[in-house]
Parts: sequence; C-alpha cells; structure tokens
Amino acid sequence: MVSWKVLGTLDAVPAPDRPDLLAAPVAAAIAALGDDASRIGVAEIDPDLADTAAFCDAYGSPPDVSANCVVVAGKRSGETRYAACLVLATTRADVNGVVKRKLDVRKASFAPMDTAVELTGMEYGGITPLGLPEGWPLWLAPEVVAADALVVGSGIRGSKLAVPGAVLAALPNAETVPDLAR
Repeated sequence: MVSWKVLGTLDAVPAPDRPDLLAAPVAAAIAALGDDASRIGVAEIDPDLADTAAFCDAYGSPPDVSANCVVVAGKRSGETRYAACLVLATTRADVNGVVKRKLDVRKASFAPMDTAVELTGMEYGGITPLGLPEGWPLWLAPEVVAADALVVGSGIRGSKLAVPGAVLAALPNAETVPDLAR
C-alpha cells in the first residue's frame, strides 16, 4: 500500500473513488492508469490554501514532498511549443537553460495563466502532470521520479493528490531530465 502521509493532516482516499475532486482531464488520465490508479490518493482542501506554501503551513505537509507543475512555452518558426515541467516545490525549473534547449526555442517562459488554464482544462494553482494535453512533453526532475510519494495538484484548487514518483515517470510523454531543477 502506498503511503499518502505526504498530505500531512489530511485524510486521503483513492483518487478513482472521488472523481468530483478532480478536473475532468485528470479524472480521465487516472482512470486510464489501470492498477496504478489505486496508488494515487486525493484529499479535499480549502481552495484558498491551494498555493504550496499556504497548503504546507495549513496541513502540515513538508514542502520538500510537494511538486509544482509549470507550463512553459516558446516559439520556433512561428509555432508555439508547450511543455510541462514537474520540480520539487523547494526548487525552480531551469526555464532559461535546460527547458529552453529541450524545447528548441530561442526564448522560453512560463505560459500565460489564461493560456495554461485553457489548454490544460485545469484551474490555475491546480495544474498537474496527470491529464495534460496529448503530445505535450512532461519533463520530470530526477528528485520527483525518486520520491516515494509527492503532493501535486488535482486539476482543481479544492484538492491535492499524493502520487508516487514511479507513477509520474510512467505517464505518457514523461521524461526524466537531469538538471531540470535548480
């Protein structure tokens, strides 16, 4: 059994049992995981506490077991390219170095909030690697992959997921990227 203790004082349940606590693309992605779906826990939270620091303070979850999923964008030959990066909350994605080179663009930056929300079908502050648009690369910091479990968004601000790093590494288009986080 997977430990969902990373969620601090919250009581988690298997994510497939509470699709009402998931954005639609996240629920679909979890349902498609088969046996791995039961390894993902979900817990309801106050939506005003969805940001990492506020969440960790309120629910006693250590910041070093939380991961942030950021949507990055860059242009090449008039085409906008998107990717998602998952790094520990205690680090930052190397957008101007590693991400820019991997996207193969002249300049990479965080995608505008409205664009990220529209393209993912998730709420800002709840964007997660589960259920990303088809074809988007998902780049994972090695520390994320090595984690027994991490706190990530659920696609909405009203809940959080506890997910093993190995489940994240097995997602479609996932790739472990050395030096992704600084």
